[in-house]
Amino acid sequence: MHATVIRSTGSWYDVLTDDGQTFRCKVKGRFRLQGIRSTNPVCVGDGVTVVAAADGTAYITAIDPRRNVIVRRASNLSKQSHILAANLDQALLVCTVARPQTTTIFIDRFLASAEAYGVPVVIVFNKTDELSPDERATLDELTTLYRTIDYAVFPISALTGEGVAALSSHLADKLTLLAGHSGVGKTTLLNLLRPGTDARTAAVSRQFGTGMHTTTYSQRYDLPLGGALIDVPGVKGFGTLDFQQSEVSHYFRDIFRIAEHCRFRGCTHLHEPGCAVLRALDDGQLAPSRYASYLSILEDETEGKYREAE
Repeated sequence: MHATVIRSTGSWYDVLTDDGQTFRCKVKGRFRLQGIRSTNPVCVGDGVTVVAAADGTAYITAIDPRRNVIVRRASNLSKQSHILAANLDQALLVCTVARPQTTTIFIDRFLASAEAYGVPVVIVFNKTDELSPDERATLDELTTLYRTIDYAVFPISALTGEGVAALSSHLADKLTLLAGHSGVGKTTLLNLLRPGTDARTAAVSRQFGTGMHTTTYSQRYDLPLGGALIDVPGVKGFGTLDFQQSEVSHYFRDIFRIAEHCRFRGCTHLHEPGCAVLRALDDGQLAPSRYASYLSILEDETEGKYREAE
C-alpha cells in the first residue's frame, strides 16, 4: 500500500496511508537515494510503499521519486547528507536577531541550499517584542536586505501574535518545512498556528545565549485552514554538500543577477578583472554579508570543510 511519512524518530517512521490508516514502520533493506549518502534514508514528506507483515509489523520497502528536498551536510559525518524533509512547497526559516542570534551566514547558507534544490523560502524574524532600539534597527536592515533580493520576510512575535496573521496566509494549502536554530521560537510558533498541539518549549540558555533542543524528532502537523508544517529539530549549523564551485553564485539571487555583467564567463568573483560582482561590492550595490556568505561556501567546497558554527 502507498503512504506518506508523517513522523520520523530515526529508527521508526509513522506513515499515513492513502486511505487514512496510520502505521508505525521500520525500513526494510537499504536505500540508495540518487547516489547521495544519507544519514536518514527516509524522511518526513516522503511517499513510500508499505508492506504489513503477518506479525503486525509494517515495513517501508520503497520510496517514491522526490520532487525536492532540503539537505544539509551531516555534522558528524562530513561526507554524508542529512535530509530535513522532502516534497515541500516551501520552507519557513525562523530567525532571531538576538537571544539567540541567527547569523547572516547561516541564513544565506540555508537560502542557497534551498535554491539549489528548488524549494522557495519565507524568512521569519521572531521575538520582535524583545528587541532593543539597536536590535530593532538591525531587524529593519535585514528585512530590507532580503526583501530586496525578493524573499518574503515577516517580522513577528510568536509570543504576542504580532504579524502572525499575515504569515498564516502564506501557509494555507502548502506543505512547509519549519526550520531554524534551537531557541528561535519555532515550537511557540507551531503551537500558535496549530492550537492544541502543545509541543514542548524551553528557554534560551542565559549563559551562552543559545537555544536548547526541545524537538527531538521530525513530525508533520496539519494546519486548521489547510496545509501542514513539518517541524524538525533545531539546526545548529548548515553545511553545504556537493556544490560545484562554478555553480555557487547561481544560488545567490543577487550575485547571479550582477554576474551577468562580468567580463569573463565563468568568473569566480574572487580576483578576475572586469568582475561586476566585485565592482558592485565596492560600490555598495552588493551587501558585504552576502559576499561573505558566498565566500564561506566556496571555502567549504575547495577545502572540504564543514563550518558548523555558522
